[in-house]
Amino acid sequence: VQLQASGGGLVQPGGSLRLSCAASGLTFRTSTMGWFRQAPGKEREFVAGSRMSGSGTFYADSVKGRFTISRDNPKSTLYLQMNSLKPEDTAVYYCGASRNRLVAVADHSGYAHWGQGTLVTVSS
Repeated sequence: VQLQASGGGLVQPGGSLRLSCAASGLTFRTSTMGWFRQAPGKEREFVAGSRMSGSGTFYADSVKGRFTISRDNPKSTLYLQMNSLKPEDTAVYYCGASRNRLVAVADHSGYAHWGQGTLVTVSS
């Protein structure tokens, strides 16, 4: 399984970015997918998750209403649209994948596969 995250960068507060995570080596449409982030000196935290298509999306309270997770099954790609970015959103963002359809989407220990991370910096 390979997960390739991209789309990070430097953006001003209030700006937007879209992260992508290209997956291979797994049946993407039935996999549970998630975005997590880790800021310097902090633990990895849940951002957003998506069960297999049509089974629901989930968000951390801190990003609800600003971030949108979506998936393109034919392209085996997961996205995270991030709007109204804040300095506290600065972190390395990781995508994770699990073949377990019942995994708790917000629990990073349930994900067996991870991408390499992409850095998002929100600063003026």
